[in-house]
Amino acid sequence: MKDAKQNKIRVFLVDDHPIVREGVRSYLTSCGVVVVGEASDAPEALRKAKKLAPDIVILDVNLPSLDGGELARRLHLVVPKARLIAFSIHSSEEYVGRMARCGVQGYVIKDQPMAELLDAIRQVSRGGTHFPAGMTDVLLDPMQDLPEGRPDSAALTVREREVLSLLAEGLSNKGVAAKLGISARTAETHREHLSHKLNILTVAGLTKYAIQHGLTSLK
Repeated sequence: MKDAKQNKIRVFLVDDHPIVREGVRSYLTSCGVVVVGEASDAPEALRKAKKLAPDIVILDVNLPSLDGGELARRLHLVVPKARLIAFSIHSSEEYVGRMARCGVQGYVIKDQPMAELLDAIRQVSRGGTHFPAGMTDVLLDPMQDLPEGRPDSAALTVREREVLSLLAEGLSNKGVAAKLGISARTAETHREHLSHKLNILTVAGLTKYAIQHGLTSLK
């Protein structure tokens, strides 16, 4: 009965690295999990997930077009019945806590044995959760968005501060690009650098940082 139930789990993979998707798909398929589809970026993921209606979505935290936290929020709107597992190279409490607050039910670090991901799928499919050991306090504390030790605004370049200010005001990557006279791809790259430098995954988090450091007129 257990195997039969496992075979019914329909998984959708989102990762911008083909070799990662291939490896995960091969392993899960060999374990009897049905991989119904995959995507390399957020737009493709949202479009296909809506059509395929998977039981579980495994998503990378760092995607080229949209960070994993924002994608998780949007997936909840597109496929509200699907449960989400973040699959990431990042093991910090900041990443785990933020993804949990964005609605994922599981978080698996990529350097763990693949069996860890399978275990997460099984637990999440039964309605449970699966997060790294020892992070209970982070998951329960909603005020962990800006931990100590994060670089202050002086660590940012002039251009990064300009981009951060515009993002905080609600502009999209294209809007930032038009305002600064740069390409959308360059604006996106600046945003990625901000996210990595500040260890903040979402626009909401970047906006909060900008407000706290006086980089926007928003209050």
